[in-house]
Amino acid sequence: MNTYSITDIGKRRSANQDFVYASDQPVGNLSNLLIVADGMGGHNAGDLASRYTVESMVEYIEKTEEKRPIPILSMAIHHANELVVAKAKSDKALEGMGTTVVAATVQDGYLYVANVGDSRLYLIDQEIEQITRDHSLVEEMIRIGELQRKDARSHPDRNVITRAIGVRVPVRIDFFDVKLEEGDRVLLCSDGLTNMVEDEDILQIVKKSSSPKEAARKLVNEANKNGGKDNISVVLAEV
Repeated sequence: MNTYSITDIGKRRSANQDFVYASDQPVGNLSNLLIVADGMGGHNAGDLASRYTVESMVEYIEKTEEKRPIPILSMAIHHANELVVAKAKSDKALEGMGTTVVAATVQDGYLYVANVGDSRLYLIDQEIEQITRDHSLVEEMIRIGELQRKDARSHPDRNVITRAIGVRVPVRIDFFDVKLEEGDRVLLCSDGLTNMVEDEDILQIVKKSSSPKEAARKLVNEANKNGGKDNISVVLAEV
């Protein structure tokens, strides 16, 4: 598996509150590990929440004796959530901090995914398919018929999320598993990409790029060219 990760501050923000992790080598009992986290909170709190979540997850995964991928991801996220909640309670300056997280691993031809928040995972071959479901206010509005999907990108509450790491214990996590084919590309990203670049444009950039590194850098450049209103994070893996 060929992987590449990149995170960029964008054009409008004064700090980067995203944090990414990508290993195509074993991490504990997982053959590989991909994570994107998009922090929220004050200037320092969001940055700390995303980094602390990812680092806590990786540390847990390295030590656990569990061998099944979904339970590993589940326990790692619950562990990280408990630590972030505790840290936020211990320091008034960190009150309200939290983060999204989307994590994935490829094992024996299957992609296993865990998601909290509105950072996304896409599967890309000749088409692009969003595997995760956003935990966001606009997604809930779409689900109940109050909002058309085509209007979600410009909705004033598009950044309001309904689940996050660091809010409460326990955290609710969505899980997915997908059978992979040779040549499939797996894209994890923060909403700094998806709010700036349409899915069809993401597909064309990835398809026309010669490597995950080239594709990831072009995606970041495209998001910045379109305004770069938020931090932009991309983890791309080619199976």
